[in-house]
Amino acid sequence: MAEKRARKQSVTIRKAAEADLPVLVEFLAKLALHVAGSGPRKLKKKESRRLLEILRSALDDENKRLFVADSPEAGLVGMGYVYVYRSQGIWEQAEPEEYRTGVIDDVWVEPDFRSRGVFSALLKHLVAFAESHNAHELVLEYSATNKQAKAVWTKLGFKTTGVHAAAHTSTVKAALE
Repeated sequence: MAEKRARKQSVTIRKAAEADLPVLVEFLAKLALHVAGSGPRKLKKKESRRLLEILRSALDDENKRLFVADSPEAGLVGMGYVYVYRSQGIWEQAEPEEYRTGVIDDVWVEPDFRSRGVFSALLKHLVAFAESHNAHELVLEYSATNKQAKAVWTKLGFKTTGVHAAAHTSTVKAALE
């Protein structure tokens, strides 16, 4: 148990920096492959640049935060991304009221660093960021095929509130004929 605690303490959670972004793009590619249940593949350069720009835009946006898990021995071993969504609601009201929701967009921990408290440490920072922006609700999306994600998020209190469905346009067109 002492060894496990020592491993937990050897990872630092910090705000991501520009220099971290290429590794974070790699993490997002690994996450996509994990969700798809696919073996290693090379990301297209165009997609890599697109992801890099999305991540870069989060660095200076006060409503977005990228956190990284940094290990002195291994470098970056995880990431978490959250942003605060604001809305006025859909109903007429006497006084304007702003609703804020923390959207957990991506969380990744390298396989060798799982079950060491890295995920929990990242999540604590994501939740704290949302709360610091007066967002007291969290939402996220995960693939229905990702049983690990469902188990973890359910254990943390997340409940399914909707269904995200997808179809090829040709399938929909054929069904309409």
